[in-house]
Amino acid sequence: MTALDLSSPVAVVGTGTMGQGIAQVALVAGHPVRLYDAVPGRAREAADAIGARLDRLVEKERLTGAGRDTARARLEPAEDLTGLADCALVVEAVLERLDVKQELFRALEDVVGDDCLLATNTSSLSVTAIGGALRVPGRFVGLHFFNPAPLLPLVEVVSGFGTDAASATRAYETARAWGKTPVACADTPGFVVNRIARPFYAEALAVFEARAADPATVDAVLRESGGFRMGAFELTDLIGQDVNESVTHSVWQAFFQDARFTPSLAQRRLVESGRLGRKSGRGWYDHRGGAERPAPHTAEPAGPPAYVVVDGDPGPAAGLVALIREAGVEVREEHGGTGSFVLPGGGALHLADGRTAVERGDVVHFDLALDYRTATRIALASSATASPRTLAEATGLFQALGKKVSVIGDVPGLIVARTVARIVDLALDAVSRGVASAEDVDTAMRLGVNYPLGPVAWGRALGLRWVYELLGELHLREPSGRYAPSLALHRQAHASDAGEGTCS
Repeated sequence: MTALDLSSPVAVVGTGTMGQGIAQVALVAGHPVRLYDAVPGRAREAADAIGARLDRLVEKERLTGAGRDTARARLEPAEDLTGLADCALVVEAVLERLDVKQELFRALEDVVGDDCLLATNTSSLSVTAIGGALRVPGRFVGLHFFNPAPLLPLVEVVSGFGTDAASATRAYETARAWGKTPVACADTPGFVVNRIARPFYAEALAVFEARAADPATVDAVLRESGGFRMGAFELTDLIGQDVNESVTHSVWQAFFQDARFTPSLAQRRLVESGRLGRKSGRGWYDHRGGAERPAPHTAEPAGPPAYVVVDGDPGPAAGLVALIREAGVEVREEHGGTGSFVLPGGGALHLADGRTAVERGDVVHFDLALDYRTATRIALASSATASPRTLAEATGLFQALGKKVSVIGDVPGLIVARTVARIVDLALDAVSRGVASAEDVDTAMRLGVNYPLGPVAWGRALGLRWVYELLGELHLREPSGRYAPSLALHRQAHASDAGEGTCS
């Protein structure tokens, strides 16, 4: 099954931001495009707005003047649904309400031919439920573009329970012909990206709710240690707190209030206060003109230790050993230990493993980094059981490696480690349940939300046994089910011990 022929008209119903973006994508790809909106005059306004964007593409030399003119000639507002009768594909981008979408598609079925592909751009509703109202549900598919559609490459191609394989394949190939990177997925709450991304927001909020760190510090650690493009608080301010919370709540409800997707009370209060992020002027941050951005907590300079004893295999933190040597700090190696870094004062540094520092004595925990060489900030957690000298030596060590240090409260798993572990777990769980292939999951998370690594690849790099044990320790300390390792992670972690691990 091949992509739609470029001579085939494509319709977009709903002419808001997403609808206009999808229409522009189809138009620039070469299709005749029809625009329809239930509000009189909106389709014409949308056509004018798309034309203006085409003008800007010409100014940026991304489109020729001739290409713009021919594209404009192919763009046509429709006065009613009958103007879409000859379309080969209709993409819906209307209000996120099941009844509204079902009513629209039932009306479309009375107009278009039975061979017309019908698609929804829903991000939160069940494709199966929308298509279940149709006379020919087999030709119905999800085409979930990401905003802004003309710029972001990812498209989730979602097969509902009644979707024919041929329809999904045609939608997939059409998206690829439009220059997008499609991923095939089953109809599950949140599809791929909005399902697997929940811990990125949830764990940042959990650290904040535990009063372990402020939003600016959490965001700085996620960016500068975790390698994420934006921190969770600044990203939700950009998305809109109401929008982000709505998606979280929708996924949570769709999974029958599964503890892994529980919404945040702190975010609920923020939304109730009207602080919705950039669009309202205030969210976690103050976005009003002249407002000063709060700085992350950064420790004062401390002297480096004279030496460090590496006691056993540091696991995902093994890259630190070479960096410590390069910084001129003597490294002494011992074998058979727990992988800690023993300091001259007798205290130890230990990579976050799901336990709290207070239960380990004179220990300071440090957070996971995507790459310890390129990381510019490290989070440390101390407790009343650790001596001031241990914290000072730990701080000075990382500062000697050229890192800024943020000392946060004693939360198990710190910030990056717990976040990445949960993302990896949800990714493996989704793959095992047939939501999408491991390759498509990684592609979706890299392109859809700009993760520095796909979560399946990230889990392999860290070691699935390490991820499994960290989540197990977190689960012991919060036995709500939120951190319980999935059966998929359990199986693969134990299989990897035997050298048989797969992430297919």
